[in-house]
Amino acid sequence: MTGVWVLLGVLVLATAFGVYRRRTDGALREIEIPADTEGAEHVKGTGPGAGHAHKGDRLEAADLGEPLGERATLVQFSSAFCAPCRTTRVVLEEVAGQVEGVAHVEIDAEAHLDLVRRMDVRRTPTVLVLDASGAVRVRAAGAPRKADVVAALGTFL
Repeated sequence: MTGVWVLLGVLVLATAFGVYRRRTDGALREIEIPADTEGAEHVKGTGPGAGHAHKGDRLEAADLGEPLGERATLVQFSSAFCAPCRTTRVVLEEVAGQVEGVAHVEIDAEAHLDLVRRMDVRRTPTVLVLDASGAVRVRAAGAPRKADVVAALGTFL
């Protein structure tokens, strides 16, 4: 009888984890911009008392190997054997093609480990949405939906 309870417990825990993972995978979340201003620059479009980003919170064209978009840049960290990365690439390329001034840059996580560590990328795909100055404004771990990417761009464009 104990084996049945153990099996039931494992099934409940596995189901709960699956539901949690499904809800959070690819969810875009805004990045909190620190309020201290020492060694920081003001980020356009943010309220008073906030809106400062530190060097580690932004990426430049030199970091990406490609120019930033005029209005925003969609940065995707991928790896060679990542199936969701292919889907994410298609979604982000479609959004970049539809929204003027938005660029899409894909970075091979295995070849850019310094950047992966600096931006705290823990899995692929990881998507960063940068504003025109290169500040990270939105982040997602997993494959985001197209509507969510467009909505995230709308929060600061």
